[in-house]
Amino acid sequence: MKIKTKQITLTAIMLAICIVSQFLKNLSVYITGPIINAALILTVVYAGLACGIILSIITPITSFFITGSPVMAAIPAMFPCIMLGNIILVLCIALLKDKFGGKVSLPLSMGIGAILKAAFMGIVISLVILPMMLPVKMKPMIKVLQMQFSLTQLITAVIGGIYAFIIIKIIDRQINR
Repeated sequence: MKIKTKQITLTAIMLAICIVSQFLKNLSVYITGPIINAALILTVVYAGLACGIILSIITPITSFFITGSPVMAAIPAMFPCIMLGNIILVLCIALLKDKFGGKVSLPLSMGIGAILKAAFMGIVISLVILPMMLPVKMKPMIKVLQMQFSLTQLITAVIGGIYAFIIIKIIDRQINR
């Protein structure tokens, strides 16, 4: 598969948006998370699955370099899990966005993707990795971290889906004028 200049450009723009939003992560994951999820969704819708997967892999790395998360530094095994969670989201959208027909197809694929992403991360990170690998000095934070890598992932993915859906509708309306 050959990635075209338009796809590379769109992916680069979405990555830039993700990077800028990651500077706000210390304010709230409810700002950064939805923006990144919306960027992942918009990338897969407008640039294709390959570009969505590329962005899914890059964003956890850029986030770490920008925010310097002590938890991620302590448990590098979380990186591939976050990447896979993002990939699950974009895969669901790429594979399901046209399967249900009508106006519900895209929102339904976003909802399924958000649920599967959160379930995967909740099981693998919250229930397996954190209890097994979290350093002793960080153990008092475990409940908050488990929430952050489960329910918070669902909420931010759903909000990101809503943002993406609104943007897609605006773009479609402009194109169809």
